[in-house]
Amino acid sequence: MDTFSIAPPGRAAVAEPGGGRAAAGMLGLAGPAFVDAFARAGHAAFRRDLERLAAAAAAGRAHAPLVRAGWENLKEQLRLHHELQEGALWPRVERAVAGHRPELGVLAELRAEYVRVGPLVAVLDAALEDGGREEVASAVRELRTVLEVHLRHEEAGVLALARRVLGPADWAGFAGDAVAACTAAGGGCGEGTVPWMVDGIAPLERSRFLTALPREVRELNRLRWEPRYRRRRLWSV
Repeated sequence: MDTFSIAPPGRAAVAEPGGGRAAAGMLGLAGPAFVDAFARAGHAAFRRDLERLAAAAAAGRAHAPLVRAGWENLKEQLRLHHELQEGALWPRVERAVAGHRPELGVLAELRAEYVRVGPLVAVLDAALEDGGREEVASAVRELRTVLEVHLRHEEAGVLALARRVLGPADWAGFAGDAVAACTAAGGGCGEGTVPWMVDGIAPLERSRFLTALPREVRELNRLRWEPRYRRRRLWSV
């Protein structure tokens, strides 16, 4: 199965207590500043987790069960991140720049970069199953290198392009699509993603990020999501 394929629309919603209020609150955050902050928080979390995996590999502990659980969570967050952007944000940018070859080229280059990520994830999966320390460490380095190029290009190129060309209706539509995707069965963007993003970040950065979220989301994160996330003890050796 392609871990990074776009999920089909129309999945049934789940009834997380308070989730409806949280989803409604998220709709009020439509706008380039919030999307940019949310994307950058996700990028920082990807970098943090790959650093953790690299450290575990260097110590010969990459096969430890909770390290493997951290890796599985990282893959899931990468899938959600990509599906949300590819399914809801980049198509709006593409429509906004239709007929403008340089801007369309930026999107095409980003997509071509991401095509390289899936095979490297598969190589790392295989190394974690059967490889030795050096094989795992090499696979982690290769994935980090390719993903870092992709994330920087996304930050400096496509997110900047989205801020420039999308209007209020586009951002509102993206917010609606994002909420629908994240509250659908199997979505899990809220419960799985918010505590993952703030895992281990500096107190000031944590406060700024959480303060930008609706009160309902902050409360769900404090009372349910983050306690559940911490109990998983991801990356512990």
